[in-house]
Amino acid sequence: MLAKRIQPMVFQARRLYVELMFQVMGRALQAVSEIDAAVQKEARALPDGFLFEMMVMPDGSRLIVEHIGNGRFHYHGNTAPRPVDLSIQFKHIAHAFLVLSFQEKTSVAFANDRMLVDGDISYAIRMTRILNRLETFILPKLVAERAVKEYPSNLHLPEKLFSAARIYLKVASNFVETVRA
Repeated sequence: MLAKRIQPMVFQARRLYVELMFQVMGRALQAVSEIDAAVQKEARALPDGFLFEMMVMPDGSRLIVEHIGNGRFHYHGNTAPRPVDLSIQFKHIAHAFLVLSFQEKTSVAFANDRMLVDGDISYAIRMTRILNRLETFILPKLVAERAVKEYPSNLHLPEKLFSAARIYLKVASNFVETVRA
């Protein structure tokens, strides 16, 4: 009896967590593309105006970022200005929660058929590398090692801390600008 009462609350908590993580990730993608040369180099291969979406199927939470050129991203929130070029879709909120709470790597979730890719697979791989780079900066090393396929051996603590601080500052200022608007 108690389990039936708790289950909807657990589902709601997961949904809210995934929604918040998509907002943070979208803003963090914009921020990391402004400060990290490796991310900019990776993103330059994407066409200008390229729209990337990550979402929970069928009409759940989502994040949308656009490549605006020169390796930079712009976060659009959950509304696309036009049809997206690449969509990575989690099949269920529970699957998104596993990845976004860093209990399961993105590569493992894809291998376990928990997500779909709609669009050019080479762009999906590129975006996954960008997301992995972001996660290595903003997560503690112990957590990041669980979240990404391979933690970079050349990322040292001072660079990680400095980059993480800059990313979090940009994310926080973006949240403040959104609230003011």
